[in-house]
Amino acid sequence: MKYCVNSYSFGSYSEADRLGIRGMIDKAAEFGFDGIEFTEAYWLDSPDDELRSIGEYVREKGLQAVSLCVGSDFLNGSDGSLDREIERVCRLVDKASLLGVPMLRHDASSGFAGRKFSAGYADALPRLAEGFGRVTRYAEAEGIRTMTENHGYFSQDADRVEALVNRVAHPNFGLLLDLGNFMCADEDPTLSVSKLLPYAFHVHAKDFFLKPGTEPSPGEGWFRTRAGNYLRGTVVGHGDAKILQSFGLLKRAGYNGFLSLEFEGIEDNLLGIRMGLANMKRLWELA
Repeated sequence: MKYCVNSYSFGSYSEADRLGIRGMIDKAAEFGFDGIEFTEAYWLDSPDDELRSIGEYVREKGLQAVSLCVGSDFLNGSDGSLDREIERVCRLVDKASLLGVPMLRHDASSGFAGRKFSAGYADALPRLAEGFGRVTRYAEAEGIRTMTENHGYFSQDADRVEALVNRVAHPNFGLLLDLGNFMCADEDPTLSVSKLLPYAFHVHAKDFFLKPGTEPSPGEGWFRTRAGNYLRGTVVGHGDAKILQSFGLLKRAGYNGFLSLEFEGIEDNLLGIRMGLANMKRLWELA
């Protein structure tokens, strides 16, 4: 198995006056990852030559640049103009090409802003599919596959994500499968993973602690799921996301892409990354 780390996992270490973009690449190599995955941040606005240089630096460190994760909103973005939002995301595809990554993940939407009626996922699906479809056709010409991810509450449930991928119905478009994020929509992660495995281009390993909404709030560091339960990010392998069982599903399905560590716990980020990688390798062997 090949392992990478999402730059988002470095938290405040990613800031320019701490590790910065090159320091995160250095740390990924030092910790023993095979690659690094980028999440949109301040450095993505760098000139084209600098983005090419970042991609070259990844390769110099013996790593692969795996993917770029960026935001988009096909319902409300660009002041509600679908055409302008698609054009904006296509410019991010260009940046992914400069970095040398083969995949781009971009968001669907967090839902219709201000609507009370005709605001369900089925109502949004045609517009979302048009947005993803037009972007992936553009990206295909640059040799980049595009992905949606199960996150953001609105487009997070397994059935919704599956409906979107099948509505787009393009071989260049698939899924960034996040093993922990289904918990935000109160789904059993392993059941949802089993449904969406056929569509996975890439995988995020993320873990959460879970407490029921029938109990008082655990306090700082916790957030609510859609149904009002409580989650807190933690080191991969420490929480309730059933990582071992999901790894078993991936293994039996013959998944041979990258496993990308995504850490968002309250523990020190470098500690969470280092321990998470060790747990990922151990659990993959056990699965």
